Amino acid sequence: MSDIPEDEGASQAKSERRLDGQPRPTVDSQRLFDGHRELIIQHQGEFYRLRITRHDKLILTK
Repeated sequence: MSDIPEDEGASQAKSERRLDGQPRPTVDSQRLFDGHRELIIQHQGEFYRLRITRHDKLILTK
């Protein structure tokens, strides 16, 4: 049984697919952060910081 409320689950399942119906790649945040609270993402020569807040929200900054 999922911990996601039914209406959110339907929305989440829909967002996991692209407009052409193909599945989107999904990465679990625990695996991505690997025990850390922040990581740096390099994209097209720019660096971005992705961090987990005290309230377990994600913040992406340039």
